[in-house]
Amino acid sequence: MSEIKVPAMGESITEGTVSRWMVKEGDTVNQGDVLLELETDKVNIEISAEESGVLEKIIRQEGETVEIGETIGTLSAGSGGGSGAPASEPAVEEKKAVTPAPEAPTPPPASVAAAPESSDSAKTASPSARKLARERGIELDQVQSKDPIGRVYQDDVKSHNNQAPAPAAPPASKAPAAQSAPAAGSSTYTKPVERQRMSRRRATIAKRLVEAQQTAAMLTTFNEVDMTAIMDVRKRRKDKFKEKHEINLGFMSFFTKAVVGALKKFPTINAEIDGEDVVLKKYYDIGIAVSAKEGLVVPVVRDADRLGFAEIEKSIADLASKARSNTLALTDLQGGTFTITNGGTFGSLLSTPILNTPQVGILGMHKIQLRPVAIDAERMENRPMMYIALSYDHRIIDGSEAVRFLVTVKELLEDPESLLIEG
Repeated sequence: MSEIKVPAMGESITEGTVSRWMVKEGDTVNQGDVLLELETDKVNIEISAEESGVLEKIIRQEGETVEIGETIGTLSAGSGGGSGAPASEPAVEEKKAVTPAPEAPTPPPASVAAAPESSDSAKTASPSARKLARERGIELDQVQSKDPIGRVYQDDVKSHNNQAPAPAAPPASKAPAAQSAPAAGSSTYTKPVERQRMSRRRATIAKRLVEAQQTAAMLTTFNEVDMTAIMDVRKRRKDKFKEKHEINLGFMSFFTKAVVGALKKFPTINAEIDGEDVVLKKYYDIGIAVSAKEGLVVPVVRDADRLGFAEIEKSIADLASKARSNTLALTDLQGGTFTITNGGTFGSLLSTPILNTPQVGILGMHKIQLRPVAIDAERMENRPMMYIALSYDHRIIDGSEAVRFLVTVKELLEDPESLLIEG
C-alpha cells in the first residue's frame, strides 16, 4: 500500500484545498491517471497516481485544506482484482454472524471530546493555528480573524489574549420575536439569497489587493493616446502579418513594446522594494492580466525586450488560452517585473489599476473611443483616443518620474515605427 501525498508546488505555496476527487474509493486506477485536483492560491494542480492499483481510502475530502507532504489518501498496489464488491461481502456476513442482540444504547458522556471537535470545525483555520489553539485551550470560535474570508491563522491565535471577549448573545430574545404575529400590512416573505464560499484563489486575490493598498503608497497618473497611427499600421499590415506568422496583430504587442522602451528609460519603475533596499531588475518580464473564471490572473511574458511583435502576440495568446482552460503552471505566473491590464476589453473608459505587488508599477489600458481632438488652433478632428493610467508606488517612484514614464509610453505608441528602434 502506498500513500498519496501533496507534492511540493513552489516556494511560495505551502498549502492547498482539495477541489475534487476524480475517482472514488474502490476504483481501479492506472499509473499516470489523475486522482484529484488541488486548488492553490495561484493555479489548480492535478495529482496523478504514481503506480497502478486500487484507491483504498480517501483521507482528506473535497473542500479540506491540506499542507505540502500531507497524506490525503492511500493506494494499494496491483490490478485491484478482488478488492471490489465480491471481496466486501464476506466481511458483511461475518459482521452479521457476530453481532449480538440489540441492546439499549449507552448515552455518550456529556461534553466529552465533542466541544473541541465542534470548535475546530466552526471556523476554517490553518493547521498551525489549530495546534496553537489546542495548546492554549482557546476556542477557535472566539478568535477574531484578520483574513477577508474569516480564516484563522497562527498570528490571530497569538493575539487572542489581547482581544476583548465577544459579548454573549441573549439566549432567547430573538426566538419569541420570530414567532410573534407580523404587524398589520407587513409581509413575512423572506427575500431569496444565495451564499457562496469564496474559492481559495478568489480569497487570495481579495487578500492581496487589500494588502497592496495597505502597504504601498499607491498613486495613479493619467494620460491619453491618439491611436490613429497604430490603427493605420494594423489596417495595412494585419493580413500579411497573419499570413506570415499565423497570429493576429493586436494592440498588446504595441503596448508591451512601448512599456519595455519606457522601462529602459526609467529603471526604478522596473524594480521592487526589499526591506530598505531597492532591487533594480535588468530584465523585462511583463505580466499580462487575463480574466479567468476564478478571477484575474497575471501570466508573464518572459524577456519581452528580446521578442518581436509576432512572438509577443503568440506568447500572450498561449497564456490567455491556458488561463481560461485553467492549465497555467506556476512558472507561468512567477517573477513578473511590471504588469499591463486592459479594462478596455470590457468597455472601461477610465480606471485606477491596483499594484500587483511586489511590483511597483502597473499600466492600465482602456476603451478606444472617438473624441474630438484639436489638431491645431483652427482644426478639430474625431480621433480614436484611449486613456491610459499608471499606478505606482510613491515610496520609490517620484511623481515627475511616473508622469515622464507615461508620456514616453504615449509618444512611442503615437509613433509606432519608433518601437522598432526604442523598444
